[in-house]
Amino acid sequence: MRNVHDSPNAWVAEHIRRFEETGGRPRPGVNDLLLTTRGRKTGELRRTALVYARDSVRYVLAASNRGSDHHPAWYLNLLDNPDVTVQVGTETFTAYARPAADERPQLWRLMVSVMPEYAAYQQRTTKEIPVVLLEPVPK
Repeated sequence: MRNVHDSPNAWVAEHIRRFEETGGRPRPGVNDLLLTTRGRKTGELRRTALVYARDSVRYVLAASNRGSDHHPAWYLNLLDNPDVTVQVGTETFTAYARPAADERPQLWRLMVSVMPEYAAYQQRTTKEIPVVLLEPVPK
């Protein structure tokens, strides 16, 4: 993707680099994807690496920001523009992103089952960590 800015967080930028070098498998046993959103302030494309789970054909994310009281920028970006690009392995596709609503409790349990650290992140903050659904757009 041209003109995409990777996360300014050095750890995340390194994770993106490893994702690309390994064909989308930077951490064996962990499901990682790359999410590209449009910046709500700049309009520029922003890319980050995230852990995901699957719910049927949908991809599920937790906007944990490691338990910070502030939402991650990628989450705020997709609230303004839910049309995103996703890369899983070597496959790239467009998707529609939305916060989970009634299905959040079940999907939160799913995310904690794939990454138990999310439970500790929730304990660090007073806000409810959002769960996001990525619904692939049919070609």
